[in-house]
Amino acid sequence: MEKEKKQKTLTQKIHQVGVRVGSIEKTKENPFFKSKYFDINDLLAVLNPALEKEGLSVIQPLDMETGANLHAVIRTIVTNGKETQTYTLPLPTIQDPQKMGSAITYYRRYSLQSLFGLQTNDDDDGNVASKETRANKKAKTTDDLEL
Repeated sequence: MEKEKKQKTLTQKIHQVGVRVGSIEKTKENPFFKSKYFDINDLLAVLNPALEKEGLSVIQPLDMETGANLHAVIRTIVTNGKETQTYTLPLPTIQDPQKMGSAITYYRRYSLQSLFGLQTNDDDDGNVASKETRANKKAKTTDDLEL
């Protein structure tokens, strides 16, 4: 008697995509911050074969959500054709279209990284961001002083 093959749940398939991909490499340079980052196109090139292998599709449409205030959100929708999971992330309110485009790309990248539990090859545990915050606070305090 053959063993009955148990169907994986959508959550198990999402997990399996992360296992297949493993870690992602930061290959793009950000000269302004003197740092590296992973590009959305590079990420999708690695993710898409793993998604296909698991029979999953992912889309990330922009949408408007109402509540206390009307605001833009990015929805990450994962489906296997039978089940669907949707994750919603509010976007910051930015008037400059160029900056908003950058924010959308940033949120798309990191929502996919989070959803699939992907690791980067050189995670700094937020140290760069913390240094920037501390440096800005220190500079602000110094600027506020009257001499």
